Amino acid sequence: MKNVYGGEKMFQAAFWGGITSLSLLIGAVMGIYLHISKRIVAYIMALGTGLIIGSATFDLLSEAEGKANLLYLTSMFLLGALIFTLFEIFISKKGGSERKRSKKNPHGHSGLAIYVGTIMDAIPESIIIGVSFIGDQPIQWVFIIAIFISNLPESLSSSIGFKLDQYSTSKILTLWGSVVVLSSLSSLLGYTLLQDVSESISYIIGAFGAGGLLAMVSSTMLPEAFEEGGPIVGFLSSLGIILSYILTNLS
Repeated sequence: MKNVYGGEKMFQAAFWGGITSLSLLIGAVMGIYLHISKRIVAYIMALGTGLIIGSATFDLLSEAEGKANLLYLTSMFLLGALIFTLFEIFISKKGGSERKRSKKNPHGHSGLAIYVGTIMDAIPESIIIGVSFIGDQPIQWVFIIAIFISNLPESLSSSIGFKLDQYSTSKILTLWGSVVVLSSLSSLLGYTLLQDVSESISYIIGAFGAGGLLAMVSSTMLPEAFEEGGPIVGFLSSLGIILSYILTNLS
């Protein structure tokens, strides 16, 4: 019975890891075939940013209160932010800083850097989803919803930029499709490799991911949203945060 239950949760981890990244593929199709204004994309991005900030705070951190060592949580949170920042510096120097941009890059996008940068965003998110299925801790539904929504404008915006840089439709869809597969596998691995760790360790891993996610939205998504959407994105981000709070308390 235990093996059957474990197999079911393993499937759920892989399934939801893929579902959250499926919005990347949906956003790419929208960016290629629909004419959506940059302002609307910015508004969706701002809302998604707020949801991520809220879910990282209320789901990944607040759930750990009293269940893991505060020093370890703090250290891993800052380590996650630091590692993402270092990777972001490296990727930016290689041309991947424009991976969330809908404008044409006069120097041309670096396909490999953009691909690596996208994976860098998606894999930690997916691992956290996989970890959320371990044991009896509540599944982070708000986090799953937040990542799904935030992925949509990311790929929508980036795909417009890819198209302007003469990337073929098949190449763009292959790029995002492979990220969906990798996300599903990462979620599966997160569940499989970490299912025997203690509850406190799983929360510490969540804190590490939260740090990376907050560093990501602060350095990539918010600047793009404000540049294209203006001051109203501050309200939309706040709306995303309070919606995340409400959903967390309802779940």
